[in-house]
Amino acid sequence: MNEKTKLFLEEIESLVREYKIEYMDAIVLYCERNSVEIESVTSIIKNNEYMKSRIQIEAEAVNLLPKTNRLPI
Repeated sequence: MNEKTKLFLEEIESLVREYKIEYMDAIVLYCERNSVEIESVTSIIKNNEYMKSRIQIEAEAVNLLPKTNRLPI
């Protein structure tokens, strides 16, 4: 994992904890604050199983994705 990816993931985790928000919201907030297109961080998310899983859980909770049967994290 390169330094840029590591910093992005750490910042998202920090935003989630600090503001008590969902991962999807933290990613949007990060992108807005840093003038980054959301599309430019998708490869980081796709390559990180933890982040991808968290977003999937959130999306299922608000019916953006169909619920899947899987073990809890």
